[in-house]
Amino acid sequence: MVSGSTTELGVDPEALWQAADKLRGSIDAAEYKHVVLGLIFLKYISDAFQARRATLARELAADGIKGAQAESLLEQRDEYTAEGVFWVPQQARWEKIQAQGKTPNIGKLIDDAMYAIEQENPKLKGKLPRDYARRGIAPERLGGLIDLIGSMTIGSDEARATDVLGRVYEYFLGKFAAAEGKLGGEFFTPRSVVRLLVEMIEPYEGRVYDPCCGSGGMFVQSEKFTQAHGGNQRDISIFGQESNPTTWRLAHMNLAIRGIEANLGAKPDSSFTRDLHPDLKADYILANPPFNISDWSGELLRDDVRWKFGVPPTGNANYAWIQHFIHHLAPPNGRGGGIAGFVMANGSLSSNSSGEGDIRKAIIEADLVDCIVAMPAQLFLTTGIPVCLWFISRDKTGRNIRHGGRDRRGETLFIDARQMGTLQTRVLRVLSGADAEGDPPPDSDIGRIVRTYHAWRGEEGAGEYADEAGFCKAATQEEIAKHGHVLTPGRYVGAAAVEDDGEPFEDKMQRLAADLHAQFAESDALEERIKANLEGLGYGG
Repeated sequence: MVSGSTTELGVDPEALWQAADKLRGSIDAAEYKHVVLGLIFLKYISDAFQARRATLARELAADGIKGAQAESLLEQRDEYTAEGVFWVPQQARWEKIQAQGKTPNIGKLIDDAMYAIEQENPKLKGKLPRDYARRGIAPERLGGLIDLIGSMTIGSDEARATDVLGRVYEYFLGKFAAAEGKLGGEFFTPRSVVRLLVEMIEPYEGRVYDPCCGSGGMFVQSEKFTQAHGGNQRDISIFGQESNPTTWRLAHMNLAIRGIEANLGAKPDSSFTRDLHPDLKADYILANPPFNISDWSGELLRDDVRWKFGVPPTGNANYAWIQHFIHHLAPPNGRGGGIAGFVMANGSLSSNSSGEGDIRKAIIEADLVDCIVAMPAQLFLTTGIPVCLWFISRDKTGRNIRHGGRDRRGETLFIDARQMGTLQTRVLRVLSGADAEGDPPPDSDIGRIVRTYHAWRGEEGAGEYADEAGFCKAATQEEIAKHGHVLTPGRYVGAAAVEDDGEPFEDKMQRLAADLHAQFAESDALEERIKANLEGLGYGG
C-alpha cells in the first residue's frame, strides 16, 4: 500500500486505481500493467522536467534575462541533465500528449515520445515500453487513461513530483500484481516482506545486490532506509539482474522515478547462465528468488565455481540460489563482510534429497547462517504456503554492524513468526509496521522481529536479548548438529509458555471436572425435554 493520505499526495491512489481499472475493460491485467505504468513514467519524467524548467525560468528572470534569450536558454539540454533531470524533447512533453489524447493515432504518438526520450537519454535506451500502437487500445479508452493520470496534482516542485508519482507507481505495481495473481508475483514482492528484509540487514552504505530484482522493490526500500537514517542515495550502489525483459523495463522505470542510479546489466538475462556481475562482492544482498524451480539449466552448470558447498540438484534451484548469494557476498575485511537476506521455500530448511542436506550442513559448519525466520502463510501472491527468511553473514564478529555488535560466532538465531500478520484480504496477509515512517514501531510485527535480531546481534539501542519460548532461540552449532542440521525454527524455539493464572493445578482440575459434570447433567435434561416434545407430537417411540 502507498503510505500517506490523499492530502499529502494530492491524489487518492485507490480512487485513481479504481478509475484506471474501469478503463481497462477486457484488456488483460498483464497487458494493461505496461500501458498504465509506462504512462505514469511519462508523466513523471515530464513533470520533473517542467519543475526544473520553472526553477530555471525564475533564476533567469532574477538575472534580468527574458524574452527570446530566456526561451533559448530554457531549451538547453545541459541545464537539465547537469541537475540529474532527464531531458524531454518537445513532442514527448505531457501537455503535448494529453492535448492529442483521444486522436486515432495516440498510440503511435506515445511510442514516438518514448523513442525520443530514449534517444536523448542514453541511460534509458531500450528500457521504455514502445508498443502502444501495437496493443490496439481504443483511442477513447487510452485518452481517458491519459486524462486520468494527467489529473494528478503535482505542483511545481521536482522532489514532490518524484514522491507522488513514485508512490503511485509503487501502489499500482502492487495492485497489478494482485490482479495477476501468481504471474504478478514474479515481478512484485509484498511491501511488508521487503521492509522486513531491509530493516533486518540495515543497508546504510555500500553495494546492494539483487540477482532476481523483479521491478526493483528491494532497491527502492534500501534507498528509503538510507535516507531515513540520515544518508542519501550516493551512500549505496545498486547492482541487479532480471531475466524477464518486460519486468526489467519496469525496474528501470521504477528506479528512474526515484532518481536511483542502478546497474541492472545491459540487457535482461539469467543470473545462473549469464551472471552479469561476475566479479561483484556485495555488502548487502536482498532477494526473493523464484524458488523450487526445476528448469534452471542446472545440467549445464555442474562444474560452476559458485558451488563451493556442493553441486545443487538439477531439479531444484533453491541451493543454487543460496550458493549464488554466498558467492557474491563480500568476504571479511576491515569493516566486516557482507550480509544477505532472502526469501526461500520452507523445504530448504530440512530437505535431504539430492544432496541438499549435505550442502546445508556444509554452509552451517562454515558458520554462515546468522538467522532464520519462519514466516506466516499467505504473505505472497505467488503462493499461499508459508516461506522462510534466511540471513547469511560472512562475518559474525560484529564489525559489519554500523555502531558495532557482539561476537556471535558459532551461533544462529531462530525466530518463529508464523502466528504474526493480519489478513488484508481473504488470501493475502500483511505484517504490521511496513508503512511506518522511520523505524517500524517496536510493538508492530516487523518491529518485534527486527528488534529481536538486532538485540541478539548486540546492537546499540536494541535492548537486551533473551530467548523467548515459542518465538526466538539462539542455538549453537552443536545444538543444530544434534537436530541433524535441520534449520526449522520450530525445532529450537519450542512452545510458548502458558500464562500462569495463579490457580493451583489440583483446584483447577476439580473445578473443571465439576463444570463438565454439570454440563453433562444439563445435556441429559435437555435430551429428556426433546424426547417428551417429540412424543407429544406423536413421534415418540
